[in-house]
Parts: sequence; C-alpha cells; structure tokens
Amino acid sequence: MASQDRLKLILRYLNVGIDIRCLAEKDLGVLVDSRLNLSQQRTQVAKKANSILTCIRNSVASRTREVIVPLYWALVRPHLEYCVQFWAPHYKKDIEVLEQVQRRATNLVSFYTERVVKHWNRLPKEVVESSSLEVSKRRVGVVLRDMV
Repeated sequence: MASQDRLKLILRYLNVGIDIRCLAEKDLGVLVDSRLNLSQQRTQVAKKANSILTCIRNSVASRTREVIVPLYWALVRPHLEYCVQFWAPHYKKDIEVLEQVQRRATNLVSFYTERVVKHWNRLPKEVVESSSLEVSKRRVGVVLRDMV
C-alpha cells in the first residue's frame, strides 16, 4: 500500500471514527502493526527459516552434524536472531512457533544419526572400509544375502 493510500485511510479513520484493520508497517525488516503486535513478525520469521531448512534438506546430500550445523548457523540462525531484542516472543504460542523451527533443524541431524549411522555401524568392517563404492556394494550384497 502506498504511503498516500495509507494516509488517506488514516484520515478517513479519524474523520469517520470507524475501526479498521490494523495496518502493518515493515521497518528495518521488522513487521509491526499499529497496536505494536509482533505476532506477524514471528510468523514471518518462522516461515522464512522453515523455507531455508527445506532448501537445506533438499539440496544437501550429507546430513551429518558437521554439515548441517554450520549451515543452520550461517543460513537459518541469522533470521531467528535479527532484531530479536525488539521482537522477542512473549506469548507461549509465539515461542512454540520459533521452537518448532529449531526442532526441525535438530531432526535433520538426528534423523540421519538414528536412521543411517546406526545401521552403518552394524555393517561388517570389510564393507565399511571398502576401497570403492562398487566393492562396497558387492560386499553389502554378500552380507545381506547371508542374513536372509
């Protein structure tokens, strides 16, 4: 909404006395409405952080802690911490929205740890220490055939 339109809307509000929806204003990247409600800001931050986590999940082949944690700190965390002194969450529902983002990031790492590393550690030593992928595939095939 252009500033002239906003001004006309405010003047109309003052002249007629009709209660209108709260207008949100974005200043320095922080979204604040006329009642100083910052829930829209927290929702927007969580949405942005979740979309970045989705990009990380879809584009990074390795989900080890050594890969995911630096990406989280470099790409997601700045969005969660930008101007947090001003818009810090006070309501339980707003805190839960932001904690959900952090749980998603943790699940990226723990999913890999629980589902892949646990099974990798159960493989025989000759499979894990194979010199190439082809040799590893053959050895895994032999191990799985023997298990069945």
